[in-house]
Amino acid sequence: MADRPTDATDSTATGADGVGAEAGTGAAGIDAAGTGADAAGAGRAGRRWGGWSWGWGGWRAEGARLLEVTALVGLALTQPLLDILGRSPDFFLFHRADRGEILLLVALVAMVPTVALGLLGLLTGVAGRLTRAATHTLLVGLLVGALAVQVGRHGTPLRGVPLLLVAAVAGAAAALVHRRWRTPGRVLRVAAVGPLIFVGLFVFASPTGPVVLPRGDGGAAGTATGDRHPPVVMLVLDELPLVSLLDANGGIDAARFPHFAELAAASTWYRNSTGVSGWTPYALPAMLTGRYPAQPYAPHYSHYPDNLFTAFGGLYDIRAEESITRLCPPSRCEQPVTPEQGIGVLVRETGRLARQITAPQDSRIDPEDSYRERTAEEAGIDAAEPVPSDPKFRWDSLNVNQPARFTSFLNGLTPSDRPTLHFLHLLMPHSPWAYLPSGARYEAPEDFPYEGHGWVDLARQRHLAQLGYTDRLIGETIRTLRATGLWDRALVVVTADHGVSFTEGVQGRGEDAIRAAPEQVAWVPTFVRTPGQRAGRVDDRNWEHVDLLPTIADEAAIRLPWRVDGRSARQSPRTDPGKVFYDRPSQPIAISGGVPAALPSPKPHPLLGTTVGDAPPGGSAVVGGRNAFRAVDPDDGRLPAMVWGTVPDQVADGTSLAVAVNGVVAAVVPVVAPDPGGRRFAALLADDRLFRPGANQLDLYLVDAAGDLRRLAVT
Repeated sequence: MADRPTDATDSTATGADGVGAEAGTGAAGIDAAGTGADAAGAGRAGRRWGGWSWGWGGWRAEGARLLEVTALVGLALTQPLLDILGRSPDFFLFHRADRGEILLLVALVAMVPTVALGLLGLLTGVAGRLTRAATHTLLVGLLVGALAVQVGRHGTPLRGVPLLLVAAVAGAAAALVHRRWRTPGRVLRVAAVGPLIFVGLFVFASPTGPVVLPRGDGGAAGTATGDRHPPVVMLVLDELPLVSLLDANGGIDAARFPHFAELAAASTWYRNSTGVSGWTPYALPAMLTGRYPAQPYAPHYSHYPDNLFTAFGGLYDIRAEESITRLCPPSRCEQPVTPEQGIGVLVRETGRLARQITAPQDSRIDPEDSYRERTAEEAGIDAAEPVPSDPKFRWDSLNVNQPARFTSFLNGLTPSDRPTLHFLHLLMPHSPWAYLPSGARYEAPEDFPYEGHGWVDLARQRHLAQLGYTDRLIGETIRTLRATGLWDRALVVVTADHGVSFTEGVQGRGEDAIRAAPEQVAWVPTFVRTPGQRAGRVDDRNWEHVDLLPTIADEAAIRLPWRVDGRSARQSPRTDPGKVFYDRPSQPIAISGGVPAALPSPKPHPLLGTTVGDAPPGGSAVVGGRNAFRAVDPDDGRLPAMVWGTVPDQVADGTSLAVAVNGVVAAVVPVVAPDPGGRRFAALLADDRLFRPGANQLDLYLVDAAGDLRRLAVT
């Protein structure tokens, strides 16, 4: 290359744009830089190892290469990871990460990939300068290809193999350009400052910043307006639409959810109650500050210094179990850290995020599904054996399945001489759905689609099963309150922050779901039992969740020291029937309507619960999860209650498929078009009474229009 210098010093510095110095006449430059300096002893004496000179020129070239790798790793990995983590303070709050753990994670993200690739480059130098040059060129191409995957996924409709091919071409072209010209390398060496900038933006400018560097320690305490300050017990559930609890008459479905019905019969049910946002980081602060979402702030006391905990902190002891918020400042309460938390889980989840970022496919996993409540057993919490009131509810043998936060909450429900606020935000029945109504847990693939024919119905079925388990938790709460005497003495509040849509085409909690199915996303159950309340009643006033804090403060005789947007239930109801809901802060969406009606329930298939006899063969099916049927122990808290798989292509979409356990039909589901994972069916086997200890028989049958069965061989 005629434009390349052949001077030894310059060729090792500028030639490190990639491997240009090793190409053409520059190739002799590095060799001359080492051997010539050794001969002259001019202060750059180097040691040759494996054919590569470790003199000053060689180290200078290696430093240039490392800067280039730093820049590319920063663009391909550090920036997107820190951008997503910076916009997700709830990730750190849920895992209860402290400042040191967050900064350590940031350091690992910013340094480990670069250091690893840098060491790889140094080690390849042992094999000679040509191997080192080729390795650096390969790394440049791979990193540019990884960056091209992300750009292509966000800017083009390409996915999978086509996107990988385009990214490979982009990487190869970038490697060739980098090898032939100096300018790209020089630009990359300047861009090596990028990771420092990305770290600075994360710490000082991202929504997660206040979690790392808290600003202040909470707002002013409220003032007493009377002498009677009852204990307050507040349980906030998550992702629970009111319509999931209703029966055909508009009441609580007592047959399916007896403990919610018990709660409604002993409290004031604000039936026309709506949340404020479909996203917990906005919804919960609005509930606990009495103000509509105005800014995309982290749900942290630095941004919301005026909240329930600071207002009550002057008069009340605070026992708070928060999940993905940290609104209670350290001066008001200490939140325990369980063994499951720490840098290990942060690294694990960040690695999972990195795989999603660099994949050529869109992730089918909802990020919030990583917010799975740990069981008491996983968290190392010893819980006293509750006394089950329902024989089918085998809590006496499955109590380890209680979520750890709920266990801690129950253990803290004890009387005290000082007024106490007991608070729990429990991520139930929020996805990931993993519980049967009995309390038994089951495993399922994380990437099940929640949209499309058949899949939405499955999602709602799993949601209702987990809601059945949540009903048991409500029952345990009521039992504990009665046992400790708090049931009659305390102000008891049970509600949810938002709902979720199970309407096909608009499933979820985003803006489309809010506009198309507000009755599922916005309306939530809200029960308030005042001290000594003897009879339940229904109040259909226009309640919005900014009314929650003013109501609690009034009942606890505390004056809030800031202005709120809500109004206490002790005040006259709103005259305007309109409501607002927020997908984004400061952008209210007007919603209308009154108390929603229950969603229509599909009629149970006539084969459900029937015993299956002999049936002619009808082909085969590939089934996932079937190995768990070989050795079932119902008392260990886990059951193989989810099966999935595929059937031959000749089986038409819409064909009914019956799933039988030990000869009894447990589910009838449709065969659907293959999902991205290739699955054509999935079934929840919700009745745990069908399982028995030891080996269990799993059978699948095709069901024709006349109801006749053809058995599929399970493989």
